[in-house]
Amino acid sequence: MKKTIGIIGGMGPLATVKLFEKIVLYTRADVDQDHPHTIIDSNTRIPDRTRYILQGGESPLVELKKSAVRLQEAGSDFLVMPCNTAHYFYDEIRDSVDIPFIDMIRETVNTIKKDFPDTKVGLLSTTGTISSGVYGNELNKQGIEYVTPSEAHQDAVMELIYNIKMGKLDNDLTAFRSAIGDLEAQGAKAVIMGCTELSVANDLYNLPNVVNYVDALQVLAKEAIIQSGCDINT
Repeated sequence: MKKTIGIIGGMGPLATVKLFEKIVLYTRADVDQDHPHTIIDSNTRIPDRTRYILQGGESPLVELKKSAVRLQEAGSDFLVMPCNTAHYFYDEIRDSVDIPFIDMIRETVNTIKKDFPDTKVGLLSTTGTISSGVYGNELNKQGIEYVTPSEAHQDAVMELIYNIKMGKLDNDLTAFRSAIGDLEAQGAKAVIMGCTELSVANDLYNLPNVVNYVDALQVLAKEAIIQSGCDINT
């Protein structure tokens, strides 16, 4: 029995589109009916997650819960959420529904543990994700050493993330590439693309191929296909 995927989206809309695209592309299908039934709630009313974590802005939790409940009521069998920073609220969202909720952070760290054992990893993400320990806590729990960009390089990462959110896709990537170099200089042999806008960037641009990239959005897409009961392209 195939299961219906529910996507808590809108953070941002392009990242939501990219997740659905990856679900389609990574599904082994001969006909439309081989693909998973997917329901998307692109809820652009969800307040900024990083602003809340760093500055105490409006909480996103109310709207996140609304999306989760809407998707359950619409017939979703389980939930996914293509926003790394929003996993700061994972427990509260999970507790608001009666269906399973895939943890993108845990799945990504599990992938690193399996594919890159005993490897120092770099984390590219929003400042909110870094400050909240969304990835750090899980990486520490699994005994994985990790590094983050310097403050100046982190500013470049945030600039690219918010440019993509604004729909500005013609970006000068010099400073962002330097941020990747910073992680490499700190000994990182693999880098987590720990923001869904960076997953978009990974598809759009020719990023330096000096390290192994672990794309959290790709990890989530493949796990969603598996949980839906459909076949996956390996």
